[in-house]
Parts: sequence; structure tokens; C-alpha cells
Amino acid sequence: MSGLSACLFDLDGVIVDTAKYHFIAWRQIARELGFEFTEKDNERLKGVSRTRSLEILLEVGGLGLDTATKVALAEKKNAVYLSYVMKMTPAEILPGAERFLTECRSAGYKTALATASRNAAVIVELLKIASLFDVVVDGNRVTHTKPDPEVFLTCASELGIPPASCAVFEDAEAGIEAAHAGCMLAIGIGDPAVLKKADLVVPGLGELSLEELRAVWAEKNKNTVAKP
Repeated sequence: MSGLSACLFDLDGVIVDTAKYHFIAWRQIARELGFEFTEKDNERLKGVSRTRSLEILLEVGGLGLDTATKVALAEKKNAVYLSYVMKMTPAEILPGAERFLTECRSAGYKTALATASRNAAVIVELLKIASLFDVVVDGNRVTHTKPDPEVFLTCASELGIPPASCAVFEDAEAGIEAAHAGCMLAIGIGDPAVLKKADLVVPGLGELSLEELRAVWAEKNKNTVAKP
């Protein structure tokens, strides 16, 4: 069994909080359709694609719409979302995230951004954090969304690192499931009551050290015997 070699990070809720902008945009769409979309409803959208998010929103509203209307609504939502995103600055990076990423790289770990967001490239540029990642895989480059592990497996492949030597940092239950489906360590960022399947849960990257990460890795793999 090889050791920990790479750290794969989700974007929303881990590096930066764009979830609030997604919620504002989806709530506007819901109100135009004649119903309320709550923060509790919005929890169901974490880690899923824009198309699936719209389907969930319509389920909440009890509506069935034709494909053309759905496409138009998804595009409108994205336009509203981007109107907020384009005003983002590096000040919106979540506390401790940049420090932790820098420490990972200084320690020799490969780093990757693994997100369902199709706007990741824009956000990374605005936050000025492109240099912190060896690889960026976003929603424009994968077919299947979490809990399918495709985005994480793609990152591992492009990094040249075996999946079992990767740790994933996720704020969504679907992301934790995807990490485990890809045979990776799953570190939850957020609420332990929600991220029950994670190998470790911390409030944010600012509350995590490399020593703690290594300890969790060692504990998870202590019964794994390397094949000769």
C-alpha cells in the first residue's frame, strides 16, 4: 500500500463559499415560477450538477416543464449566479484554505481541484489561486456527477497518482460517497451530523493540520498489508 500522495479539493464550501450565490439565484428562479425555495431545500443541491439542481428545484415546486423551458431556466440561473461571482475577490477564500493548500504543496503532496461547477475556471482566476493546483477538473470535463467518482478518478489519473493514495476534501454527502466509491480517504468539511460517512469531519480547512490528516490516513490504512 503506497502512502498519501495527493489531496483533491471540492470548490464550493471547501475553498470558497459560493453556495450562497447559488441559493440566491435558485430562489429567484423559484419565485418567478410561483413558489418558495428554502435554505433547507438548497441543501439537496450540494455537489450535484446544474441540470440535476433544476430538477430538484422543480420537484420542490411540484412542476413539470418541457426541455426547452428547463434549458432556458438553467441558463438564466447561471447568469444570475455569475453576476455575483464576477464580483468575487481573494478575500472570499474561506479561512485557512489557502494556508492548508500551501502546506500540502510544501510537503510534496500533489493538489487538484475537483468540482461539479462549470464556472470553476472563472472563480479560480478571480481568487488568484490557480498556482495552488496541479490539476483542475470541473463540470465541463466529466459526464457523471457525484456520488459517481468520475471527477476524483479523473484528477487522480491526470496527477499520475493511484486513487487509493488520494485524500478528498468535501462538504457534501454526495462528495463523501464519491470519494469512497473511488477508494479514497474522505475528509468532510462542515457538519458531522450531515457528513456521517466521512473518515474525519472538521469545520473548515483552517481547523485541520497535516499531522491530523496523516494520523487519519494511518488509522484508516493500518490493517492494509502491502502485497509483495
